[in-house]
Amino acid sequence: MTANRLNSVKEYYFSAKLREVNSLIKMGKPIINMGIGSPDLFPSKDVISSLWESINHPQAHQYQSYQGIPELRQAISDFYKSHYNVILNSDSEVLPLIGSKEGVMHISMAFLNPGDHVLIPNPGYPTYSSVTNLLEAKPISYDLKESNRWLPDIKKLKEMDLSKVKIMWMNYPHMPTGAEADDSFFDEIILFAKKNKILIVNDNPYSFILTKFPRSFLSRKGALEVGMELNSVSKSFNMAGWRVGMLLGNSFNIKSVLKIKSNMDSGMFYGIQKGAIKALGLSNEWFDNLNKIYIERREIAWKIAEKLNTICDKNAVGLFVWAKLPDSIENPDVLLDELLYEKNIFITPGKIFGSQGDRYIRISLCIEKTKLKEALNRL
Repeated sequence: MTANRLNSVKEYYFSAKLREVNSLIKMGKPIINMGIGSPDLFPSKDVISSLWESINHPQAHQYQSYQGIPELRQAISDFYKSHYNVILNSDSEVLPLIGSKEGVMHISMAFLNPGDHVLIPNPGYPTYSSVTNLLEAKPISYDLKESNRWLPDIKKLKEMDLSKVKIMWMNYPHMPTGAEADDSFFDEIILFAKKNKILIVNDNPYSFILTKFPRSFLSRKGALEVGMELNSVSKSFNMAGWRVGMLLGNSFNIKSVLKIKSNMDSGMFYGIQKGAIKALGLSNEWFDNLNKIYIERREIAWKIAEKLNTICDKNAVGLFVWAKLPDSIENPDVLLDELLYEKNIFITPGKIFGSQGDRYIRISLCIEKTKLKEALNRL
C-alpha cells in the first residue's frame, strides 16, 4: 500500500509527456521539442575547467558541508551584491541547494503544518501546488491576469480569508508568462505580508534572460523581514543538470530550512560547487552573449506564434514565448495533438500551469535556430 499523500498529486506533466514524445522519436518521428525549458547551450569553458581541476583536490570525494563550502556561499553573496545590490551575510543568510526545486520542498517542510494555507499563482509553476498537497497543506490559488500585467491583484488578496495562510509563492520574472514585477509592486507586497504575517517566497531563476536589468525582491526595504528568495545557475549559466540552487533569507529562516535540508542530503559534490563559484563570478559579457542567442531564437519563435494565429507580449522576458490562442480554436488540446502527431512539433499547453493558462501555449527558446526554423517551415 502506498502512502495516502500520493493520492493528492499526479506525476509531473513533463515526466509523463516526455515519455510519450520519446516513444515517438524511437518510432522514427522527427519530433521538434519546443516544450521544456532545459538550456541546450554549454556552460562557460572556465566553469567546466574549474570542475575538472577540482577532481584531484584532497577533499573532493568526501562528504561536503550541508551549507556548501564557504567559498560558494561567499560567491553567492558577492553575486547578489554586484548584480542585485543586496547585501547578505554569507555565513547566515545564504544556503546553497541541490537545485532550487529542492528548495520548494525544504521551505514548505520547514514552515507548513497540515491544514495551513498557501497562496499559489495561477498560472504558475505546478510544483508549488504539488508540494503543498504532499505536506497536507491547502493550496489557495490567486489569479494572475494579462489585464493586470500578470501581477497579483493585492486588493482582491486583502479581501480573502488569510487567517490560515503561512506562505505566498511568487515568481518574477514570471514563468510561464515572462512578466516582470517592478519595485513598487514589491514594496506593496512587503506591506501586505507584514500586515498578514505571511512568508513571501520569490522564485527568481529568470532574472538575466532577455531582461534589461536583473531585479531581486530582496533589494527592497523590509523584504528580508518577511521573505526569502530562490535562485539558481540553471537558466542563467546553462547548468540545469548540475543542480545548483540557492536560498537567500534572514538567519532565522535560513536556519529553519537548514534543519530540514541537513536531514535530506549529504552535501553537494565539491567539483560542482567549484564550477558554480566560477559561474557566479563571470562578467556581464557572459549574459550579453547569451542573450544575443536568445534574441535570435525569440524572433523565430514569435513567427511560429504568429503562424499559429496567436498573440504574444513582445515585452515579456525569460526562456519562453507565452502566446494567447485565438477564440476560433475551441479546444487547445486538439491543436496541440495535431501539431505533435501531424507536424511532429511538441509545444506545452498553458493549462498545465493553471486555469488562467487554459487559452495559452508556451514555446521554449531552449532549442537551436535551425530546429526553430524547421518548425516554422512545417507550419
